[in-house]
Amino acid sequence: MAPREPPSSPDPVVHTYVDAFGVPRTVSPEAVAAVRRAMGIEAGPAEVPGPDPIRIARAGDTVDPPADLVLEDETTVGVVRRLPRDLPHGYHRLVRAGGEQLLLVGPRRCHLPPDHRAWAWALQLYATRSRHSWGIGDLSDLRALAAWSREVGAEALVLNPIGAPNPAPDPEPSPYYPSSRRFRDPLMLAIDQVPGADGIGDALSGLTAQARALNDERIIDRSRVQALKLDALERIWAARAPPRSPAARRLEAYRADGGDALSGWATFAMLSERLGAGWRSWPEPYRDPASTAVARAARDHADRVAFHAWVQFALDEQLRSAAAVTRLISDLPVGFDPSGFDAWAWQRELAEDASIGAPPDRFNGSGQDWGLPPFIPHRLRASGHRPFVETIRSAMRHGGGLRIDHVLGLFRLWWVPPGTDPGGGAYVRYPSDELLAILAIESERSGSIVIGEDLGTVEAGVRRALAARSILSTRLLYFERRPPSRFPRLSLAAVTTHDLPTMAGLWTGSDLEDQAAAGLSPDRRGLALLRSRVCRAAGLGPDADLRDAVLAAHAALARSPSALVSASLDDALGVRERPNLPGTVNAQRPNWSIALPRPIEELARDPFVRQMARRMSRGRGEGPGSPVAEG
Repeated sequence: MAPREPPSSPDPVVHTYVDAFGVPRTVSPEAVAAVRRAMGIEAGPAEVPGPDPIRIARAGDTVDPPADLVLEDETTVGVVRRLPRDLPHGYHRLVRAGGEQLLLVGPRRCHLPPDHRAWAWALQLYATRSRHSWGIGDLSDLRALAAWSREVGAEALVLNPIGAPNPAPDPEPSPYYPSSRRFRDPLMLAIDQVPGADGIGDALSGLTAQARALNDERIIDRSRVQALKLDALERIWAARAPPRSPAARRLEAYRADGGDALSGWATFAMLSERLGAGWRSWPEPYRDPASTAVARAARDHADRVAFHAWVQFALDEQLRSAAAVTRLISDLPVGFDPSGFDAWAWQRELAEDASIGAPPDRFNGSGQDWGLPPFIPHRLRASGHRPFVETIRSAMRHGGGLRIDHVLGLFRLWWVPPGTDPGGGAYVRYPSDELLAILAIESERSGSIVIGEDLGTVEAGVRRALAARSILSTRLLYFERRPPSRFPRLSLAAVTTHDLPTMAGLWTGSDLEDQAAAGLSPDRRGLALLRSRVCRAAGLGPDADLRDAVLAAHAALARSPSALVSASLDDALGVRERPNLPGTVNAQRPNWSIALPRPIEELARDPFVRQMARRMSRGRGEGPGSPVAEG
């Protein structure tokens, strides 16, 4: 267990809160004590000795007492009594005899184009295959989708997370349980687009034929896809370009830019191949990323480490190519696999004896335990929020946008101690002002808009704080009691999400059948409520045709004041299965593994899909604040 340390005052553990039903709750003394133990702190709050290690600052602020100012690029300004008026946005330091203070200097708001009114397709990339795919949607498919979406009037694509799963023969299907949020999933590589692929000739043709045959199956076989792609990548690597080629020089620059984080990931992937998936089961010397055993293994297997860094380079190049076509809005999971790379790299900042979850609400009466390790707030601050900065910067790489899953976690997270029911946990507060300041800095630098998934038990004042930073709220037609015409401007409006029924599943009742087949008790009352909300918002009768309902619901959203509206490709194609059915595991149902029923080539020609796109574009032009409406 981590050594005991005093937290910053006030007490980070929340003793009382208001639940999703509006009922005040008091956390049990046992839960408070267990969470404190997981944080490694004493029984009560205490001040950390010395100056506050972090300060949110503005150009022109007074510096008292005076201190040496060191800019982010390590330029030394000298002793200052006031921050320079031309101080650039970024992460600077004040250095005094008693220590250093990190300055977060940035814009007051995240990036958002003025009078922004756009619409986007929302999709699960793994499910969106073309005839050229190797059994799973890839980054070449994403680029094709980006070009098509621009043609039909969409200005962005909203993606599922594409973080790397834990290296293993049987990859984790859930994109919300990554090994790392900083590096990409190798399964997303389009093999024929990797530099050097054309140099392996007949071997590539044979692998391609096997891989494309997997497209005939609706359920994605990640293990088989990975085996074929890894075989191809190893052949390409073995026949790689000479050191002075343009591709080799770009790789060298990418590795230099990736620094210790990229080297760490590549080393972790190499060790996972040799020691097995999950660092917690490795021999003790390899559990510490800074150990001599890890450094020796990296030297002894330098070529394999270089291979895994090259795979990430290839992913980065293909992602950049797709991002050049349209705005890509990536998705940031709330946490990561406790046996994965990020947890291995950031052990000191994480609580070992607790996991992230959610208290009971209308949809989960027992609460939820997501099995994800939480950051310890005062240790995160002591690191200068380095894990958060690296994660956000990686997620915003190549610009576009970022959807933050469970954005409420920037303010407080529900901690579940081991051996405790999810409802027996407690909220822990985080330094939200500092985390939001970092978001604004990185958003400005990358030109990324920021969307907060603020569903669930929302604390009073959170949505105001997000709006003050120009972070879009999430408003779902399924959940909202007020009509889309009254949605806030600073919002992303959508019908549904990956965890909720598709329109077809809701309208036909097939979602109830899916629930029953997976061993759940079908929630007929809940689905009836969702359907009634759609009918009311879209002006539909109870017996409306499915396609009429899809068009009317999205037209109502498109006319809303929301800055961004998304339409799901699942709804456009009438898909009945939702991507994920909460409360089930893969033995019950193939969550995160159901491909779209038709390839991209057919999607682009589908008359109803094009009709839906026209309805979205027209609504964006007719809605409140649009030139058409105001003219």
